[in-house]
Parts: sequence; C-alpha cells; structure tokens
Amino acid sequence: MPFGPKSPMSNAELVEYTPKLEELAQSQGLDFYPVDFEVVPPSFMMEVAVYGLPVRMPHWSFGVRYIYQYIQHRMGGSRIFEVVFPGNPNRAYLVNNNSLPENTLVTAHVLGHADFSKNNELFARMQSQVGYHIVEQAAERAHRIDGAIDEYGQKRVEAVLDAALALEQNIDINFPINRPGFPERMERRRGEETGSKSGFQGRFGELPGEAEELDTEGGGGSVRAPIPPRPEYDLLWFIAHYAPDLEGWEQDIFLSVREESFYFYPVFACQIMNEGWASYWHARLLREADFLPQQLYLDAIKAHSDVVRPYAGEKSVSLSVNPYHLGFHMWERIIAEHGLETALQLRAEEDDFSFVRNWLDEDLAEELQLFSYTTRRGRGGEEQYVIQDRDIHALREAILHPKFNYGAPRVYVSEMGTDGGLLLQHDHQTDGKGLDLDRAQKVLEYIQRVWRRPVQMVTVDGKGREQVLERD
Repeated sequence: MPFGPKSPMSNAELVEYTPKLEELAQSQGLDFYPVDFEVVPPSFMMEVAVYGLPVRMPHWSFGVRYIYQYIQHRMGGSRIFEVVFPGNPNRAYLVNNNSLPENTLVTAHVLGHADFSKNNELFARMQSQVGYHIVEQAAERAHRIDGAIDEYGQKRVEAVLDAALALEQNIDINFPINRPGFPERMERRRGEETGSKSGFQGRFGELPGEAEELDTEGGGGSVRAPIPPRPEYDLLWFIAHYAPDLEGWEQDIFLSVREESFYFYPVFACQIMNEGWASYWHARLLREADFLPQQLYLDAIKAHSDVVRPYAGEKSVSLSVNPYHLGFHMWERIIAEHGLETALQLRAEEDDFSFVRNWLDEDLAEELQLFSYTTRRGRGGEEQYVIQDRDIHALREAILHPKFNYGAPRVYVSEMGTDGGLLLQHDHQTDGKGLDLDRAQKVLEYIQRVWRRPVQMVTVDGKGREQVLERD
C-alpha cells in the first residue's frame, strides 16, 4: 500500500519494495487486510508506543510511562522499530531515522503481523466485536472525553479516568463486549419457601447439584435475583452498568476503556506467537526477495539477528524471555518438521498458552538454553539469581505465568448489598499470592470515588493472612 502523505519518505526505495514484498508474501500463502504504512519521527513513535494508540484519552499515567520509556531509550535499553495496529486496514508506523535495510525488514515484519491478526481466531473474534478501525474510534473517544473535561472539569473527569484505567486489565473475555445485563428475577430454588428441613432433607439437599435444582412442581414462583448472580470478574462492565449514581459520561469512559482493553487483549495473549510469526516471515521474505540489493539484504539480516537474539534489551543476561527469539525458533522448527499447512492451522487456532504448552519441548528448551530462575541471598546478604531447574513443565508455566488474567490480580465482585455497598474478593488461590496492600488500597479509593457507596475487598497479605480493605 502507498505510504501516508503526512510524513516525508526518507527511504525512497522502500516505496518501490513494499508492493513487491506484499505480492511475495501473498504468493507464499499469507493473507492480510491492506496495510497503510506511515513514516514518523522517533518522538511520535515513542508517544504511540506509550499511549498504545496515536490518539488516546488524556491521563497523567501516560506521561509517567512516557518518561520511563524515554529514559530507557536514552540509556540504550529500548528501541522501537515499528508499531502496528490490526484492523481493516492495518495501520503501521515506521521510524524515519531507521536505515533503509531496517525499514525494509520492518515492512516484511508488519506483513507477518497483518496475516496473523486477520487469521488468528482470538484476534478475529475481538476485531469483530470492537470493530476494524480502532485508531479512528480511539480518536473519537478522546474527543468525547475532551468535551467532558470542558463541561465537567479536569478534576472530575480525571477521577473517573483514574478508576477506569486502574481497572483496565480487569475484563472477562469469556463474555462478549455487548453482553446483556443480569436477570432481575430468578426461579425459586426447591425448598426455599419451606424454611427448615428434616435431617434427611437437609442432608439430601447438600448433595452435589441438588441445591441448584429448580422447583418445577407448581407454586415455586420467582424471587429477586442477587447482584451479581455469580462471581463477576469484568469489573469495568459491572461498574459501568451497576454503580448506583454513575452518570452517562462516566459510564462512557468506563466502557471506552473496556473496549480498548478487549482490543489489546489478543496482542497480550498471543505475543510469543505473533512476534515469532512476524519474525519468521520477515526473515523468509527477505531471503526470497530477489529484487532486493545484496548489501541491503545483508544489512537487513543483521538487524534480524538483533531482533531475535535470546534476550530483550542490551544486557547479555536477562530474566525475561524475548518473545521474538522464542517465537521465531518455535515457528521455524514447527514449519521445518510439520510443514507450512500445520503452522497456518496453529496460527489460526492457538494462543500463547496452548502454543507454549504444546510446542515448547525439552529439546528446543535445551537448544535455546531456557531456564527457570529464582532468587536467593548470597553470603554477604546480596540477592542472587540462580537457575531453579530445567523441568520443562515448570519452564512453560514460568513463561506463561505473567500472562494469566492480562497480568492483573484476579478480583471479582462478590456481592452488591441492598444499601449499594460493594464487596470485592481477591481470588488469591488462583493468583498464588497476595496483593500489595498499599496499591490495592489506592485502587479501592479510586473505585469508591465512582461507586459512591462503601467498598470492601477481601484479600491476603504477603504472608497469606486475610485482610479486609475498606473505603467509605
């Protein structure tokens, strides 16, 4: 596709190479929506990487992230080659001070991403629900929030954004974006109207499944359904629809943050697969692109080596697996041993959880020297990182653990009282750890500002002792 007119094209040859790379990719079996490329200055690219979108709702937290990213960049710990937003069309941004070989590689890399996002079932499901024009949609949301600031003031709007963005990871992708509300009434359960039961009846009613059996033998009627009728993990949705005094513009902010979280979830949940797929295809396309000058190809492959090295950042040792490196080698092996058709099917059906568990085996882990690390105190009291073990199951789970529940603690709505009070429960058994109580208390404060009734959360501290946090 042609490059966007908003930025001067410093790598003129890339305009010529891009349609040829697209044609080559399609001839190799890739299938993608059109890609709109735009070359932008590094400052714009950094803003896009930090905000997550070219234009997004204003909030102070993005400024904090920008400073962190800027410092990392200046210290040589971070370099952003490209940012791509899946959609129809896809929107891709390249940095204008990249070399021609680097931007050629990035163009091929983006085509791999475009194929993945169109054909992966998780991406496709989220795209169909959110829509295929996230950049434009986010800009419209930002415009509405600017209007709310003009009408209600910076302080009020920021308080709502504080709460919504503090909960942006607390969604439930098992339900669609446009899900119905809870039923107001429910059928009375058998025995609810009879009060006390005989010993036999009481024991019988405690058998699995009996307590949930509906009274269908006449006269049962219905009762008011509790809110929520079951543990509710989508905190953004619940607050948007059930907060007692939430105004329309406040609900709009919560639902806007939720919708963007749905959009970004596949990027998070398929990072190893997606980055590995794009890295495999940029290497393959460059290798087979006989229209590229030899020196450009060699320089681009050097950039490829930098992208898929074992560790992210500039350090030679890291505790974080580089998803480009791991994903690239997993796809390379799968295609070599099982063929492209199998790879295309896996690309469509799996996410990182199934991909890593099913396809990262002992041989590949040994070849890539992947280990699970832990910490211990040295003789002088200093903290040291040591190899914990080479168990493949432990290794897989160590890689996947940060991905569970969007990387956020599992917190659910347990009960909404008749007075409007809200009870939250932290599912610490699933998380396997307690919460940072200071941070949890701050988030609870944000929630109470918009809930406007007492809010409690039951959790545990770092030693597993139950703690009840409260905000009135």
